[in-house]
Amino acid sequence: QLQLVDSGGGLVQPRGSLRLSCAASGCTLYYYDIGWFRQAPGKERDGVSCISSRDGSTYYADSVKRRFTISRDNAKNTVYLQMNSLKPEDTAVYYCGLVITTRQAMCVPYEYDYWGQGTQVTVSS
Repeated sequence: QLQLVDSGGGLVQPRGSLRLSCAASGCTLYYYDIGWFRQAPGKERDGVSCISSRDGSTYYADSVKRRFTISRDNAKNTVYLQMNSLKPEDTAVYYCGLVITTRQAMCVPYEYDYWGQGTQVTVSS
């Protein structure tokens, strides 16, 4: 059974940092497109950052460019999202997603097939 477990969320102050983890079981993440998505109160679930299994290319939403970094640790079968210079606007539930496809997926929620349970990130003074 393929499972994704998100972790690493919490309460941080503005300008702080946090690293989210997405640990997989039942699959090898190296072969799949993986993404991080977030849903803030009153907003749709949006793509934050995605990484391609085909060429390792990455996508970042404009709002997080130069602040967030997505990465893979193949030995640990885990994908990370390093979040720096956090802002209150980053407050949301963050979800790890995985897509099973033979093509490179767009970094949008409807493309993705499996999801972690979500981890809450709150940026507040």
